[in-house]
Amino acid sequence: MLPTIADILDLETVRRGSPRVVAGADRLDTKVRWVHVGEIADIAQLLRGGELVLTTGVALPGDPGELAEYIAGLSSVGASGLIVELGRRFVRELPAAVIKSAEEHGLPVIVLTRETPFVQITEAVHARIIDIQLEELRASEQLHEVFTELSVEGASPAEVLAQVARLSGRPVLLENLAHQVLACESAGRDAGSLLAGWESRSRAVAPAERTAYDSASGWLVTTVGARGQDWGRLILLCDRKPSPRDLVLAERAATTLALGRLLERHQESLERQAHGTIITGILTHAYSDPEEAAARARAVGVPLTGRKLVSVVLRPIDPADQALDSQAELGELAESAAAACRDARLPALVGALDQDRVGVLLPLPPRAQAEPALLALSERLRELWKHGAAFVLAAGSVVESIRDVRRSFLEAEQVADVAVRQPDGRPFYRLPDLRLRGLLHLLRDDARLQTFAERELGALLAHDAQRGGDLARILRIYLDAGRNKAVAAQKAHLSRPAFYDRLRRLERILDTDLDDVESCLSLHVALLALESFRREHPR
Repeated sequence: MLPTIADILDLETVRRGSPRVVAGADRLDTKVRWVHVGEIADIAQLLRGGELVLTTGVALPGDPGELAEYIAGLSSVGASGLIVELGRRFVRELPAAVIKSAEEHGLPVIVLTRETPFVQITEAVHARIIDIQLEELRASEQLHEVFTELSVEGASPAEVLAQVARLSGRPVLLENLAHQVLACESAGRDAGSLLAGWESRSRAVAPAERTAYDSASGWLVTTVGARGQDWGRLILLCDRKPSPRDLVLAERAATTLALGRLLERHQESLERQAHGTIITGILTHAYSDPEEAAARARAVGVPLTGRKLVSVVLRPIDPADQALDSQAELGELAESAAAACRDARLPALVGALDQDRVGVLLPLPPRAQAEPALLALSERLRELWKHGAAFVLAAGSVVESIRDVRRSFLEAEQVADVAVRQPDGRPFYRLPDLRLRGLLHLLRDDARLQTFAERELGALLAHDAQRGGDLARILRIYLDAGRNKAVAAQKAHLSRPAFYDRLRRLERILDTDLDDVESCLSLHVALLALESFRREHPR
């Protein structure tokens, strides 16, 4: 920032001249681009604007009208102000014509009541101006390096905004053309107050230029887009008129965001990223107050307050003979889920939870039932999902507070992890649908369950491992067939005598009676538990 006249009056070399403001005292915040010493009356023709003129007045005319024209000339070319040293041409004060004309034209005029070497003033001011220009140059170079690195690394919008907030110390937001907030970095401010009534406030700020400062709102707004396709606005909240560095910062950030979108390959849309960030923030307790999460969701068009909240987890099921690009597939599933929610008139937060799961947070009216909404979402999503792979839709318990959403999502994730192993074509899955298999999945990390399974099956598993056998598979087929030996033999593709021989071997190894109902129940539970221990990602 260039120094102001007030800054220059604070310099030691100027204070030694006992400066006194005689006109334009309300304009001391005027910027000074340069200091020019001149003793001629027609000096205005030599100026370009922004200069602070120093003079002793020895060559100025004596006629009051010509003195007024001198002041008018300085004002017309944009001079910052005039400093006159008393004692040579004007002894104790300036002529009234000078002061009157300066007040009329809004030109600050200062008198030095003590003799002061002008060279000391020019050296001090010019050194400060050059230092400021060098500082701005270094700052510009720093911004260039920071945002070039962000572009090369493919930084997310949240990462870009975090850098803007760090460098400016101010809140910054990214919105789409529908005035919904895609990302927000509050810089320590209360996010709820920042986002309150966002859409209506944003629509009221419509600068004509691509980058402009709106003084009424205190917003520095720059359009984000490239190749003639604008898709959003970056907004830096300023408590005062932004500096040139702020302008460069906003424009560099907007360029980085636009470039990042051009270079996207198989990535989520900005809307999905924004939704995913809010969901993740709720699950990780990143928001100090649930109201902040509600405010952020409301800013993207999804009201959470006063609603029933249903957590949904989607997991794709890869066909065994098809290798899929998981990132691309998950992104497509998320976009299809968002479209399905819109078609079903279900406003929702939809975003990836990790590399295997898409999360959906459905806010329902207080009297609405979850089942019809889940069914509508499932049916519409299956119509829109064009990928060759199927998916499972798992839902957690209905909760009424954002504080409980994390528990609901954990339940939905656990249900999805079980259902994805053996899907049976249900429109959606909930914990009661999984019955014993779901309970065992929830207890899969319990050492007592692991000990039980090892005690029941350890000898059999060791036998198969040593001999490369498949008796564990035979046992599972037998139990799944309800201990019907004829049906089990057929499913195992063995003759009855061969299958009966396998059962006798199983009884010897396990030291149990396979006709005993309780023994078979215990073995069946152990096999189901073993499956939960050995779970593998479908990918």
